[in-house]
Amino acid sequence: MDPLQDLDSTTTTTLPLAVGITTTTTTATTLSSASSSTSTLSRYENQKRRDWNTFGQYLRNHRPPLSLSRCSGAHVLEFLRYLDQFGKTKVHTQLCPFFGHPNPPAPCPCPLRQAWGSLDALIGRLRAAFEEHGGQPENNPFGARAVRLYLRDVRDSQAKARGISYEKKKRKRPPQQLPSQHQHQSPTFLMPPPHAAAANSSSDDQ
Repeated sequence: MDPLQDLDSTTTTTLPLAVGITTTTTTATTLSSASSSTSTLSRYENQKRRDWNTFGQYLRNHRPPLSLSRCSGAHVLEFLRYLDQFGKTKVHTQLCPFFGHPNPPAPCPCPLRQAWGSLDALIGRLRAAFEEHGGQPENNPFGARAVRLYLRDVRDSQAKARGISYEKKKRKRPPQQLPSQHQHQSPTFLMPPPHAAAANSSSDDQ
């Protein structure tokens, strides 16, 4: 049996746990085992599982329904465009007076889209989940060339429309130097020189 088709049939039952919905059980052992297994999963693994279940739902709601084993890069692109309706990032059109302005002074009717960074991270998680569930790397639809080109186009177009650079996230190092400076300076104020301590002790003896 195809493990990918098997996954499609079981995704529905795991979805409530993946999104954190609380279910009622009558056995305390079941609750403790579920909580312990959930605690062992990292935040990345939890997010990857939610993304995987969401994509499985999308395939089942596809018309006609689509199995994961027949999914291609084109279907992944359809999924990414479908997610745009839930986006919260304002992307200015070229006709907008605020095109290229990182901080527009007034609202505009430009559409909301999924940010490039969110889509890029999503594809990375789905690409890993596909192979973890039995998919072959050479048949991974999330690693298709069309998907990579789409993400690159989204990155470039959003950077121009929003007037930003996606290399801004490398500014968290300067604050780390402040504690080390205080550590070097504080001993000079707290510790008196040895000869001063000796002079004070001799004056006390007199």
